Amino acid sequence: MMYTWIIVLVIIALAVILYAGKNGIKIPKKESPSEILDRRFANGEISKEEYEEKKQVINSKN
Repeated sequence: MMYTWIIVLVIIALAVILYAGKNGIKIPKKESPSEILDRRFANGEISKEEYEEKKQVINSKN
């Protein structure tokens, strides 16, 4: 009886993993500060002046 529950739980876990994989659910990768800045500028969240200023600060730390 105990083995039955273990098998059921394993089947449910595999089903969830396969379902998530088919629907394109992925763990987002960690973005670098430069990538975040580029994305924010591309989305119009910051101005060109802010972008250039922050880019200089990021590049000076490297």
